[in-house]
Amino acid sequence: MLIDRTEALELLENNLGNINLIRHCLASEAVLRAVAEDRGEDPDLWGITGLLHDIDYELTSDDPAKHGIVAAVMLADYLPFESIHAIQSHNAEHTGIKRDSDFDYLLAAGESITGLIVAVALVYPDRKLASVKPKSVLKRMNMSAFARSVPRDTIRECSKAGYDLDVFVALALDAMKGIAEDIGL
Repeated sequence: MLIDRTEALELLENNLGNINLIRHCLASEAVLRAVAEDRGEDPDLWGITGLLHDIDYELTSDDPAKHGIVAAVMLADYLPFESIHAIQSHNAEHTGIKRDSDFDYLLAAGESITGLIVAVALVYPDRKLASVKPKSVLKRMNMSAFARSVPRDTIRECSKAGYDLDVFVALALDAMKGIAEDIGL
């Protein structure tokens, strides 16, 4: 890998101003790191890819077809091709770059599940991840009016990489609980 976490976080913070977006990237990093560890993949590579996947979001917010494409250019000197492809394909619905590897599917599913988990935490009286149980997240997966913008089909793509949804949700939730303070939950 060509960039370490300290450099990656600095790069992210230099390109994103929205604290909630930065928190989303931190949550995505935690989820991808946990998934990599579970699968015997490189947790640093997967984690940094999760951390940087939305680095171009503010630059491309007016043109979703460029989100991921601009990031690829920004990160070409920092990450290997497999990470760049996963970043481009996490927005396949707009970029047209298809997900075709487990890494691609799990980045897309992992970054998407963070939004649902945060939304679930925010309906609890204490607004804390510590109160959230996997069954609560799974229940809300089937409630299309809840956290409407979270792409459930993308989350379900975890199955294309060999995960049952309940296992994936529990893994993601535990990962996010481990950084709850860093993401304000």
